[in-house]
Amino acid sequence: MISISHLTKSFGTFKAVDDLNLSIQPGEYVALLGPNGAGKTTLVEMIEGLQTPTSGKICIHDQSWQQHTDTLRSMLGISLQETKFVDKLTVSETLDLFGSFYHLPKSRTQDMLQAVNLESKRSAYTAKLSGGQRQRLALGVALMNEPQILLLDEPTTGLDPNARREVWDILTQLRQKQSTTLILTTHYMEEAQYLCDRIVIMDQGKILADGTLEDLLDMYDQGEIISFRLEQPFSPELAQQIPGLQHYENQNMYHQGQLIVDEITTSLPAFLALIDRHQLGMQELECRKKTLDDLFVSMTGRRLDA
Repeated sequence: MISISHLTKSFGTFKAVDDLNLSIQPGEYVALLGPNGAGKTTLVEMIEGLQTPTSGKICIHDQSWQQHTDTLRSMLGISLQETKFVDKLTVSETLDLFGSFYHLPKSRTQDMLQAVNLESKRSAYTAKLSGGQRQRLALGVALMNEPQILLLDEPTTGLDPNARREVWDILTQLRQKQSTTLILTTHYMEEAQYLCDRIVIMDQGKILADGTLEDLLDMYDQGEIISFRLEQPFSPELAQQIPGLQHYENQNMYHQGQLIVDEITTSLPAFLALIDRHQLGMQELECRKKTLDDLFVSMTGRRLDA
């Protein structure tokens, strides 16, 4: 569906996107994950035709923006971090307006009101909508023309957890009804994990990793995590007695630590036995598998939300 080859975008001496290659298949839900400034938005804007590449090539369904502008516009649906609406138009009037750009019948507005759960707000002015309702309206606008490709640029930034989940539910239902290709930029790890079957991690204009969550963790950052807080310090010498230990991060000031181990089920009993034998006093304990944030830290030395 989308083929990107040696794509670069420079602003003066700064390369926002640096010799990037990417291929996206029809029907894929792909997350572009990375911190602010990673190049996600610039990449999406070039796919949308809003930015012209400095060099390289973008093909969408074997067509380019230089030669097939009208055709590509009809294929895309776009929703940004924030969409400006006409304050004195109602929700239904706004959808009618955007539907008219594609010569769609008024019945399409009713379909979208149901799809984005805004039927109860159909007569409300857009200025009176909450942040979550505005984002659902923006998503409805993006879906009016039944796009083959939907591009969402951090659509849930600034939303509360409930409003974010409502957007996720709409996108999940969309996937069940039609084979839309989704490109989602986000710096929310759980959003990428929940919605997308493929994750592309970006930083400083380059792709650091590309694959499913399981593939990425297996390929780049194997292991599981045991985090703890004790009444007494846990020495590195004791940690070395734990089977399957990969790494021990010691924070003695607060008697806290983190063990990276091959398998929690193997290492945890030995760790608990050491705590009991040396009477170190367990205060807190958390066991978990690694996440995208752990993967990003291992690659860059900083967190996704830094």
